[in-house]
Amino acid sequence: MKARYQYRFYPTDQQKSDLARLFGCVRVVWNDALAICKKSQKTPKSGELQKLVITQAKKTEERKWLSEVSVVPLQQSVADLGTAYKNFFDSCNGRRKGRKVRPPRFKKRTNKQSARLTQRGFSIQGDGVYLAKIGVVKPIWSRELPSDPSSVTIIKDCAHNYFLSFVVDIEPIHIDVKNQSIGIDLGIKTFAVMSDGSEVHSPDYSRLD
Repeated sequence: MKARYQYRFYPTDQQKSDLARLFGCVRVVWNDALAICKKSQKTPKSGELQKLVITQAKKTEERKWLSEVSVVPLQQSVADLGTAYKNFFDSCNGRRKGRKVRPPRFKKRTNKQSARLTQRGFSIQGDGVYLAKIGVVKPIWSRELPSDPSSVTIIKDCAHNYFLSFVVDIEPIHIDVKNQSIGIDLGIKTFAVMSDGSEVHSPDYSRLD
């Protein structure tokens, strides 16, 4: 079972600059890939899009600065776009239950910024986390990670707060479905009698000083 564990961190001024560059590159790659998809009669596969908006784009004067950041979050941005399209199509065809999913939209600089890294792009080093081409950041470990994370998403919210959101495997919680509810009968002598026969006695206030 997958779960997210999120922690706040405070980057240095240099790391803020590097993260701003990373967020911008991830946003541009997403938007470039989305523009191609909108012009195509059939949505291209993730591998094809990565070649167009990352590998080939780096060779152009207009997009050569994509080489300044790790390729891992750029690849994940294209992969996430593919997932977004799949969820949209599944929602339209009824294969995805729940609320209708809207089609992917272009990302804006004013919105929340994020970049996702797989295990190739980060590692936990003591009380710090190394992020490729960013360096080591020190999150506030409010709780322990239950297992090794498979990915981490770097987030900057609209209030300019920074977070690391890890995806980890956890053990599912098993619930005894045989007895999900219980009846309670409130009384005077006995405070409460449960439907399973157990009793809760009233407190004896006469012993209080």
